[in-house]
Amino acid sequence: MPAGNGGDDACANCGKTGSDTVKLKNCTACRLVKYCSVDCQKVHRKQHKKACKQRAAELKDEQLYSQGHERPEEDFCPICSLPIPLPVNEHSGFNVCCMKRICDGCDFAVQTRKGACADCPFCRTPYPDNNADALAMIHARVAKKDPCAISNLAEQYAQGTVGLQNDVRKAVELWREAAALGSVDSLYNLGISYRNGKGIQEDNTKGLQFYNKAAMKGHVLSRYNLGGLEGQKGNYDRAVRHFLISAKMGHTDSLEMVKKMYIDRRATKEQYADARKGYQEAVEETKSHDRDEAAKDPYGNHP
Repeated sequence: MPAGNGGDDACANCGKTGSDTVKLKNCTACRLVKYCSVDCQKVHRKQHKKACKQRAAELKDEQLYSQGHERPEEDFCPICSLPIPLPVNEHSGFNVCCMKRICDGCDFAVQTRKGACADCPFCRTPYPDNNADALAMIHARVAKKDPCAISNLAEQYAQGTVGLQNDVRKAVELWREAAALGSVDSLYNLGISYRNGKGIQEDNTKGLQFYNKAAMKGHVLSRYNLGGLEGQKGNYDRAVRHFLISAKMGHTDSLEMVKKMYIDRRATKEQYADARKGYQEAVEETKSHDRDEAAKDPYGNHP
């Protein structure tokens, strides 16, 4: 006799209990019920569909908001091991020889110690003299399937730099490859590409999926964008949850959004206080003596 949803160790359709001969498998979408066969799952689908869809959405939300609270490895300087202040491009330099992003503090410290230095502070390789040399270094790392290098090459195509012709379609192709190899920045760039329809057919749903994937790996701007999109739809509770996460990673604009939402009575006083505290702690983690000294340098004597 059919058992409906009776029992964690029984088929939700026919009621068979699990045993050495009857292997039950969870519904992969919601994990609320089990089935003894594909046929039972098909028969039970109409009855189970509503609860399954609701629970699957809840599980996705649990993942989305519980993961990605720490910035990814590439946001940390490989020399001092400290997180680079946001935005990282303004507080660090990217070296194509080793595909490492070096914070201004460590770069400044090396120059102070050795004088004007034409070598990479991390791998000691001389900096490239021209676009051709830089491109050769990038291709050398791409050949080794370095996701960071593939992502960087995509950016060069997207911007038409280091002597390359602007080719957004090629950039998207490379970002896909880099994302498959673990590049978080590439997930974000694919999200932008799909939402803007640049180099690829516009698809807001896919763009959102890439933002989600990047955010769950700690990509700050993806998390911030998700908050903005939820706010545009009037989903203020969801928006503030995103902004809280990115604010606590040191993102100034996210903190400002929580402040604005508090003023507009769309975020609580406690949420704003929590965001401010987390933001300040994140900013403090990025500070060092060398970075302070680099910021004082009036001539910017570091590449």
